[in-house]
Amino acid sequence: MTAPTLTQTDPDGPHGPAAPAPEQTLAPVSRPGRWIDHWDPEDPSFWKNGGRRVAQRNLWPSIFAEFLGFAVWASWSIVVPQLATAGFALTIDQQFWLIAVPSLVGATLRIPYTFAVPLFGGRNWTIISALLLLLPASALAFVVTRPDTSFAMLLVVAALAGLGGGNFASSMANISFFYPEREKGKALGLNAAGGNLGTAAVQFAVPLVIVGAAGLHLERAGVMFIPLIVLAAYLAWRRMDNLSGARADYRAFGAATSNRHTWIISFLYIGTFGSFIGYSGAFPTLLRNQFPEVTLSIAFLGALVGSLARPAGGILADRWGGARVTIASFAIMATGAVGAVLALEQASFGLFLGSFLLLFVATGIGNGATYRMIPAVFQVGATTPERAAVARKAAAGCIGIAGAIGAFGGFLIPRGFAISNELAGSLQPALLGFVGMYLVMGFTTWAVYQRRGSAISAAGI
Repeated sequence: MTAPTLTQTDPDGPHGPAAPAPEQTLAPVSRPGRWIDHWDPEDPSFWKNGGRRVAQRNLWPSIFAEFLGFAVWASWSIVVPQLATAGFALTIDQQFWLIAVPSLVGATLRIPYTFAVPLFGGRNWTIISALLLLLPASALAFVVTRPDTSFAMLLVVAALAGLGGGNFASSMANISFFYPEREKGKALGLNAAGGNLGTAAVQFAVPLVIVGAAGLHLERAGVMFIPLIVLAAYLAWRRMDNLSGARADYRAFGAATSNRHTWIISFLYIGTFGSFIGYSGAFPTLLRNQFPEVTLSIAFLGALVGSLARPAGGILADRWGGARVTIASFAIMATGAVGAVLALEQASFGLFLGSFLLLFVATGIGNGATYRMIPAVFQVGATTPERAAVARKAAAGCIGIAGAIGAFGGFLIPRGFAISNELAGSLQPALLGFVGMYLVMGFTTWAVYQRRGSAISAAGI
């Protein structure tokens, strides 16, 4: 078979490539199907001669697609509180099941979605994963207009929203291939922030779009996504590229699974990212059930401040150390949960809102700080270039595993509220249970990474 003809990556006008001088570094080039065969962002000359431009061209459609993925993932969090008005008769337990199931599915999909990028190509998979969001969006628009729909069918449709949760993993994996190590943190930070903001955006937009002159139009909560999903797929098709050199690094996952710090950090990430997802999903329903006189239009504030606080966690971790900031985050989260208990006892909406906003800010800071710990933890003891290379692979695998396991917190927190309400008729036991878990997680962080005399504390993680 003959080699494919190469063309420049500029999609606005492909031209035949000029033969480079022997001493020059190849600029990025692509073949039909928008596959780039030579990609070396660590080479300064390559990066300057078109590499940066191509990477940035791929980043922004990726952010938009991930933003929509998070928004679809979180859509049921703001739809569930409206179902009673639409004629559905659901128990508290059933409401929290509909909130929890998308997180369960999304967390489960994160590992296979990571490996989909090397298998199908980043551009191709972004198109596919974006178009897959048409399933949960259209199914949501269909079932919410039929109050006689069985709970089992509602549960299936809610589970489809989990497709949006998998998008985070594939999007982050894809963008990581495009950027050099020195710029990867910023690019991945923008990508992650764009996704997290999708949660706040859907909780802000749905209460606005579903109200019409003829009353409630809950089907618009699904319909509004359809043109945006098509646009995301078009932008990915038009602007993005596949990297043939992107390979699934199974050794990185193998190295990570055999390292105890992967599982410790994953446990901590359930408390930070899992709490962010879990509280984001449950907060609108908590507001509606505990303070029905309050408009749901403020529910987005929690996810918003949590998303915006995430970069601050990384910045603070750079200054003070990821472990210290993570410990402080768990302490603040415990304080916020205690405040929410007092607010429920006093029926104080102001204290309830303030306590949850404090919780959300702490989860966002904890997200950034815990992720910042990962490369630092795995580099401890990497005294040779060979060990450093192995450590980087293990750290990359840990990031994927922790991201998947942490997302299960989005399932555990709503189910915790449901069980607490069923057994005690109150949310207070669940919140006190969360306080206990935050104290355990904070103590674990201190004992492993900060306690004087521990094997790793001298590294100042």
